[in-house]
Amino acid sequence: MVEWIHSNDQVAYDVALAFMEQRVRDIHEGRADECIWLLEHPPLYTAGTSAKREDLTDPERFPVFEARRGGQYTYHGPGQRVVYIMLNLNTRGRDIRKFVENLETWVIETLADFNLKGEIKPGRVGVWIERDDKPLQANGHNAEDKIAAIGIRLKKWISFHGISINVEPDLSHFEGIVPCGISEHGVTSLVDLGLPVSLEDVDVALKRSFEQVFESQSPSAS
Repeated sequence: MVEWIHSNDQVAYDVALAFMEQRVRDIHEGRADECIWLLEHPPLYTAGTSAKREDLTDPERFPVFEARRGGQYTYHGPGQRVVYIMLNLNTRGRDIRKFVENLETWVIETLADFNLKGEIKPGRVGVWIERDDKPLQANGHNAEDKIAAIGIRLKKWISFHGISINVEPDLSHFEGIVPCGISEHGVTSLVDLGLPVSLEDVDVALKRSFEQVFESQSPSAS
């Protein structure tokens, strides 16, 4: 069983961290089911374990938290669907690479519900959208903007942290960091791409595509 939790109010980041840490312990000790938590945060920046101080270009803009997850600097804020993923890889296969690939596929399938082609780019974390409505890059290729971030940590083979999808955040808030250490590309959202999509619409797509991507690896299928 995977429990889905939906928070309508913005959740403080330290509260979310404490919840995830406790839930991971409870899952490991058999006291709780796996969990997917859908929420929003107030505006803030998080630093992953690979974050470089120089990539925090405006440290006074929003609170900055040490996330203790993989990756670099990330922004979270209103209009962004944050999905915290507490799944037990002891029963789903201890394959980190495959797990991350499944998370990427989950985001791509979710975006496909809105006729968007999300892509994975070699050497870059997250999910990207090619922009044929922007000037070409110097290499002659389409411009590419990031629409979703992925950052995961494992403890005793149970995942926490997760993914974030830009639905309708204030994109100027990303200007206080170099998102995920990548300065040569931009950031976009579903609404920025001209799609009148709500967080609730994205939640429906997330739940549908989760079953499609992960059901074959559920504990009951092993």
